[in-house]
Amino acid sequence: MLFLGASLNAVAQDETADTTTMDEMEDTTAVAEPVTEDVTAEEVGETASEGSELHKKIKAKFIEGGASFMGAVLLTLIFGLALAIERIIYLNLATTNTEKLLNKVESALESDGIDGAKEVCRNTRGPVASIFYQGLDRVDEGIEAAEKSVISYGSVQMGLLEKNLSWISLFIAIAPMLGFMGTVIGMIDAFDKIRIAGTVSAQLVAGGIQIALITTVSGLIVAVILQIFYNYILTKIDALVVNMEDSSISLIDMLVKYNLKK
Repeated sequence: MLFLGASLNAVAQDETADTTTMDEMEDTTAVAEPVTEDVTAEEVGETASEGSELHKKIKAKFIEGGASFMGAVLLTLIFGLALAIERIIYLNLATTNTEKLLNKVESALESDGIDGAKEVCRNTRGPVASIFYQGLDRVDEGIEAAEKSVISYGSVQMGLLEKNLSWISLFIAIAPMLGFMGTVIGMIDAFDKIRIAGTVSAQLVAGGIQIALITTVSGLIVAVILQIFYNYILTKIDALVVNMEDSSISLIDMLVKYNLKK
């Protein structure tokens, strides 16, 4: 009986301890959760504050650089980015799965002939399908005529792919030039102030030079940004041109085999 009473007492103590431990863990969790939320809110607040300070600094530097030249540099960035984004969208829409297109054209040639293949090309988007259509449209005049048509229309499509690239390169060249021009004009203004003051003041010279160099830095930043987009566009165009040439050769081979089967 004594042994049984001691055992029941021990079990009761263990249950009380477990209950106490669970209550403590719940209390700890309940206390810890608001702390995590407070820390997250503080981090978000600090990030927003840093973004606001950066925006204010950029705005202040823009005003210090002068509204005329800094505005011109900003316009080159806006126009250059607009043209670059337009080219990127156009090139992405012009990209097609040429292997899949060749398979469809070949199947259409075997089942429906030239008209069926032309219908496949007419319903497919992109310069490769347009080139295929021109070659199929002249296949009745012979393989040589179809090949010349493919080559000629390929040159037309290449010109469409390279549209507006000259304007982007122009903005890349103009942006640093405008920055340098603003710097030179700022230096001239600084020396005019020295001449009027009659004495060389380090504060006066340093302030004028700092303001003048802001336009140069801005122009170089704009040129770097536009140059990155320009090189990316050139890479896309080169890939599309290689794809067009390769698929055109495959189309001519396909037409030769089709004429031999007739």
